[in-house]
Amino acid sequence: MANLTGGERARYVQAMFTRIAARYDLMNRLMTGGQDAGWRREVIRRARLAPGDRLLDLGAGTGDLGREALRQQPAARVTLSDFSIGMMRQGRGKNQVSLEKPGFSPAGKTPISSEKPGFFPPSWSAADALSLPFPDATFDALVSGFLLRNVADLPRALGEMRRVLKPGGRMVALDTTHPTPSLLTPFIWAYMHLGIPALGWLLTGQRDAYTYLPDSSEHFLKAEDLARQMESAGFCGVGFRRLNFGTIAIHWGEKTP
Repeated sequence: MANLTGGERARYVQAMFTRIAARYDLMNRLMTGGQDAGWRREVIRRARLAPGDRLLDLGAGTGDLGREALRQQPAARVTLSDFSIGMMRQGRGKNQVSLEKPGFSPAGKTPISSEKPGFFPPSWSAADALSLPFPDATFDALVSGFLLRNVADLPRALGEMRRVLKPGGRMVALDTTHPTPSLLTPFIWAYMHLGIPALGWLLTGQRDAYTYLPDSSEHFLKAEDLARQMESAGFCGVGFRRLNFGTIAIHWGEKTP
């Protein structure tokens, strides 16, 4: 499955995420032991959002990154974009709940409410990461969570990300990566190839979707190679940080002014 290419890969990934949309967030919490929430908080901190900044959450899924952005910067203008209608339907339902029952910033002081002055409810847009429906230089920041390993043409996706950013705009991506070999390597392999598919089958009935996760991770670039791809796409100030025994990395860069 992970070795599919081009349109065939895109259609498979789109259908897969639609099938698992209802349990996607629950599986993320269980697979990561709840750590994914902290990873998303760091992604948004590194996006350095100011009041009024326009943020694109690309490959938004159910919108966890976009909601975290509004927790940290309620005056941001957030657009959530994905090419799975099923995932966006789940996310829009969650957004409605969060607006009706305002959340709070980590400090517990800044309510997220549709009645708060300067608050802009998030917007949703169906989009393919290889051909974004936004004009050049639209966004101040762009974030993605577990998107890059799924795109059929990574250089093209990075080029589109750079295109829609304003000069000096920030890009931050959370994704899987190859861990450095260590004594933990056999346990990581067993969890990825045996534990996650079994858990996915029990909770969603979709074992193949959670077989795709470790397969696509193993076929994806090392963190160092992804950083070089970002530089080749025209990002400057590129860096990354490994997490979770080296299996996850947060990458960042800026569009060259």
